[in-house]
Amino acid sequence: MKLKQWLAAGTLCLTAWGAQAEVNQIRVWAAACANCHGTMGKAEPGNESLAGKDKDELLQKLMDFKTGRKPATLMHQISKGYSDEQLAQLAAYFAALKK
Repeated sequence: MKLKQWLAAGTLCLTAWGAQAEVNQIRVWAAACANCHGTMGKAEPGNESLAGKDKDELLQKLMDFKTGRKPATLMHQISKGYSDEQLAQLAAYFAALKK
């Protein structure tokens, strides 16, 4: 194999590893939501399930909690612990889960 091919293969492997690491990080963040919103976003009665919800609606709710536009008991505090990008990644994660 030529050097260019080895470098290309190495770059591809690192990219794939980085993408998997990012998915794992989002799962770690999402695990913090399980107490109220259930494992894999499927909540027990009395709490809102997040699995399969519209990504943009989820993100808007998260941003509203973060800015204080939407009142909450805990979510306004929790959401402030994440960057806007992290909240967008969490919204996308939960939206992609099956209801």
